[in-house]
Amino acid sequence: MAVVAGADFGTLSVRVTLLDSEKGRLATAVAEYPLHRRREDPDFATQSHDDQMNALAKATRDVLEQSGVRGDQVVSFAIDTTGSSVIVVDDNLVPLDDYYLWCDHRAHREAQEITRKAHETGLEAIEWCGGVYSHEWGWAKLLHWLRHATDEKRSRFATALEHCDMAAATLTGVRSPKDLKRSVCAMGHKWMWNPKWDGLPSEEFLGSVDPLLAGVRAKIGGEYLTSDHIYGGLSAEWAAKMGLNEGIPIPVGAFDAHWDALGAGCRPGDVVNVVGTSTCIIAMAEKTELVPGVCGVVPGSVDPRLTGIEAGLSAVGDIFEGIARRAGVAVKELARGLESYKSGQTGLLRMSWDNGDRTVLVNPELGGVTLGWNLVHTAQDELYAAIEGTAFHTRIILERMAEHGVPVDRVINAGGIPQNNTVLNHIYANVLNKPILVPDGTPTSLGSGIVAMAAAGIFPSIAAAQDKLCLPFRTYLPDPKAVAIYQQLYPLYRKLYFALGSSDAPAVSLGEVLPELRRIASETRTS
Repeated sequence: MAVVAGADFGTLSVRVTLLDSEKGRLATAVAEYPLHRRREDPDFATQSHDDQMNALAKATRDVLEQSGVRGDQVVSFAIDTTGSSVIVVDDNLVPLDDYYLWCDHRAHREAQEITRKAHETGLEAIEWCGGVYSHEWGWAKLLHWLRHATDEKRSRFATALEHCDMAAATLTGVRSPKDLKRSVCAMGHKWMWNPKWDGLPSEEFLGSVDPLLAGVRAKIGGEYLTSDHIYGGLSAEWAAKMGLNEGIPIPVGAFDAHWDALGAGCRPGDVVNVVGTSTCIIAMAEKTELVPGVCGVVPGSVDPRLTGIEAGLSAVGDIFEGIARRAGVAVKELARGLESYKSGQTGLLRMSWDNGDRTVLVNPELGGVTLGWNLVHTAQDELYAAIEGTAFHTRIILERMAEHGVPVDRVINAGGIPQNNTVLNHIYANVLNKPILVPDGTPTSLGSGIVAMAAAGIFPSIAAAQDKLCLPFRTYLPDPKAVAIYQQLYPLYRKLYFALGSSDAPAVSLGEVLPELRRIASETRTS
């Protein structure tokens, strides 16, 4: 029997879980931290490194107290975080500003310039980003910071780090950029790193995007490693703060969705929808093959032995929250009674672009669209249509992946929302026409614990740890009547998705969309 700890940094809190190699999850504790936004700039979203690390120490001490486990019994500690969440630091790894959090979208212009220059110069890396570099990713955020920082701060800039790498460096006492390690999961498509072209994009390319990037490539140095490598041992300082033993191994970290997929039981042939404020779609494959419009094909990013594939929706839970906020109620209250709705009964067709499109159009300039309104529609109708819309968007993504050799044998709904929203799981089963598997319990931070187990040598591989520790599934089966309705609605959604979502889309006739929505809704209500 051995005990490890896994930490999962989310947008608003960190969750620390203790796992026993025989008993599984022992306890979980959560500590919150503030997200800084500005009403005058909705794209602004930052977070303090100190706030995050203090919350980590608190959650660790709390979980030890709750479980009765002594700190000296914990033999390994692993961390996953959001991303790209980028922080700029000086020569001593002291932050020069707060994190540009994953949901900070200020770097639109920078991302567009990187994309344009990449295509002009034939940069191979852009094809591994789905053909479009995102404003959510590292180079765009770093360039935005360089353009807006003071001369004094720019003069002190030593390097930039993803959150998972900064947290691991802090815990292990790293104080110099030359001693850094970097996560392949974090640096893959989001920083366009790949050993195939000698790591990062060339100095020539970066300087051609903006002279402010000249010389920066050399500063984004360190060892680039998968998560089967050890970052270092827990420092005496942080061991004291967290109540753990000094020197326990800290493996190289990763992004939260990738390890959440491991905790949900993801294997080759599985697709995991990590559904939360947004959705991150994770799959693994034996072969490495480009998928157009899918931004994250990175060897070793999930399981070090396999190629990880990442896609997603830029907003899901945030859309639901927005609908409820405009209605002046909580989402939970607005969702009461949705189980009585029938597929397609609202007559609404709602696109899921309220925060842009992450996959497959990779277009941050899009916004929410709802068709079919009448004078008696309610906020609850919109919420149901929004759930259907996210399921339709997910189907577009999974079809694109399957077209390019990514096996989609099982679909697992992980993340927080599927644990508490059976309506969503039923809708996804019916829209995708596949059984939806949902872990019977909370898988969040279970993945980091699994990686910690492998790092400590308790299990010979991540797969072996999954066999022992992953939760059983609840299964939601497709309903044939609902499937038949969604088979009529999906072609309408797909047509709108590509017609409205691309500025260079060919002309298409949309005149049948509204009459079809009314027809389907009428037939559904009277059936």
